[in-house]
Amino acid sequence: MKLDRTKPFPHPGTSWQPQGQPVRVPHEYVRGGTAKLLTLFHPASGQVRVRGVTSCPNAVLHPWMQQTLTEILVGLPMATVLPPQENRAVWRRWQEGLSVKFTLLESLPPLRMWLVLDNLTGHKTPDLVCWLMRQGIMPLYTPVAGSWLNMAESIQRILVRRALTAVTGRVEGRGRVETSRGRRRASRCPEPGVARQERPLRSWRPGYAWRP
Repeated sequence: MKLDRTKPFPHPGTSWQPQGQPVRVPHEYVRGGTAKLLTLFHPASGQVRVRGVTSCPNAVLHPWMQQTLTEILVGLPMATVLPPQENRAVWRRWQEGLSVKFTLLESLPPLRMWLVLDNLTGHKTPDLVCWLMRQGIMPLYTPVAGSWLNMAESIQRILVRRALTAVTGRVEGRGRVETSRGRRRASRCPEPGVARQERPLRSWRPGYAWRP
């Protein structure tokens, strides 16, 4: 299982268009902020579980991870129960070669899942790591500056690009991301015409870049 969260995506993505007919979007818009996509990806089955948020502190990320992982574990077959020493050796095997190792719990359940995460501080808090171990989940972290090794990032790029293609409305953008795969919230791009009520438009003259 791979976990990741997207970088903020504030505007529509690209799309295929006939030659000479580029996509046209309103030149006036209100920068209403950004959104992030929390993602759990299972490479073997291709199943993706996601949630859209406007910010991602530990208070948002950890409860979602715990709830979603608990739902996944319910559907997994029961793990084989091994003698304590053999079971601990199975857990230790996944720490071999690591320069930094977290301390394993004294009493470990059977190992049921490997969870690949980015090397972020919020992914390595003692409370979260201990909770994962108590559920039989072994957290494995990508190297520093090596988050691209996490396959969840590739899935995020595909989902965001496809969901936001040619999106110009806030409601439309969120709806596309939420329905493209699972539960998602998305773009904060406003609906056409909203800018006229929310802020005055600046005049535009040839040779000057438009800066809303």
